Amino acid sequence: MAAYLLRRLLLIIPTLFGIIAINFVVVQMAPGGPVEQMIAELKGGGGGVTGRITGAGAAEAMPAGDGTYRGARGLDPHVIADIKRMFGFDKPPLERFGLMLRDYMRFDLGRSFFRDESVLQLIKEKMPVSISLGLWSTLLVYFVSIPLGIAKAVRDGSRFDVVSSAAVLIGYAVPGFLFAILLVVLFAGGSFVQWFPLRGLHGSGIEDWSFAARVGDYLWHMVLPTIALVVGGFAGLTVLTKNCFLEEIRKQYVVTARAKGASEQRILYRHVFRNAMLLIVAGFPSAFISILFSSALLVEIIFSLDGLGLLGFESAIRRDYPVMFGTLYMFTLLGLLMQIVGDLLYTVVDPRIDFEARQ
Repeated sequence: MAAYLLRRLLLIIPTLFGIIAINFVVVQMAPGGPVEQMIAELKGGGGGVTGRITGAGAAEAMPAGDGTYRGARGLDPHVIADIKRMFGFDKPPLERFGLMLRDYMRFDLGRSFFRDESVLQLIKEKMPVSISLGLWSTLLVYFVSIPLGIAKAVRDGSRFDVVSSAAVLIGYAVPGFLFAILLVVLFAGGSFVQWFPLRGLHGSGIEDWSFAARVGDYLWHMVLPTIALVVGGFAGLTVLTKNCFLEEIRKQYVVTARAKGASEQRILYRHVFRNAMLLIVAGFPSAFISILFSSALLVEIIFSLDGLGLLGFESAIRRDYPVMFGTLYMFTLLGLLMQIVGDLLYTVVDPRIDFEARQ
């Protein structure tokens, strides 16, 4: 097992390199980079950005005597050169890519173009919000899907199975972000009642509250975002659970156990449960990553949750490349590590599995 883990860990390196390289090439071809945005802002007379340009370029970017920016009449080439130097675009793409990889090997993710903060510090600040949202949602998805899938498998073809299948189909068809909008309209002051808060994870003045009040306020803010993610994510796991249990129930060892007089409860939870739960339990890390990195993105935006999803969205809009690639690097690294954890869970659930075995 140790050799297998070592191979998987070493495989992370080329995988990370390939993903970052492909996205770097795609970003280079995308129009409207940070240099172009800064130039457009200067030409439009935007304030606040010129303070970051130093030297002769700063003098050219300062307001002219008539109260208008000289950029409105065309920027001086020195200004453009200073802007490119400020963002690091004075170097060729291959050199910038090499420098980025060198820094990433030391977990130096650089500094944000538009925030006076390091990318690693930004990720540390936003990570708890996304982790808590993804973890609560994944746990609730499992608590809903596994009992429902087992009940559907035991009652396959019954009225309960048909009715619950309709609910599962609706949950599968409705995206999580669309259900989040519906929850806002119904329960967060949209058009009906305002039972739940709309923004953030805590109310104002929380610093003066007791610990119990803080926990209660946090859970109250988490209700709607978590429900939105659970409704959008429980359908697939429910169907998987049902199919896994149906496959095991129809096997010969179950027929033999029934012939020996074992009760249905004993057969289900002593024999079938362990074999059927192999894929489901081992898939927990993948489910968590899926909710954290895909479904939670739009939900964070809708509920104004200051997490990694909202940070990545804002950085993509503003072309904040260090934040974009920094979050991509951390997302990919965490996803690859969680896949290894999923493989380890296979051996925990069923010790008969041996990844070192060869034909």
